[in-house]
Amino acid sequence: MNLQELATKINACVEDVDLVAARKYMEENKELLKDNKSLLKRNARELFDFLLNASESNSKPLSREEVAATNAINLYANRFDIRGLKIAVKNHSELLLREDITPYLNKDARILLEGMGAIQKSN
Repeated sequence: MNLQELATKINACVEDVDLVAARKYMEENKELLKDNKSLLKRNARELFDFLLNASESNSKPLSREEVAATNAINLYANRFDIRGLKIAVKNHSELLLREDITPYLNKDARILLEGMGAIQKSN
């Protein structure tokens, strides 16, 4: 497959919201696409940049259990259920030590967890 066909397929996948196929094409041809990002449309280019940043930072994605714990923390914070929040923090303290967890927390959870000292204060 030549470069033009690859870019056309990736752009079509992103437009059709078939992000799994787009990611597969991007990961298989990462080095080729680095030099030719201009052939990708805006959304495809942003997805490619995201994949590059994720692979360079070696951050692993959240597991199902971690996503469920994060959702529970967000729910407790929304309801201002401090008791439930403390229990969730106690049970999932290693999750809150990750540096990449704050984007997954809602604003209420960030404020409460910063106040509790469970996460670092954002600047």
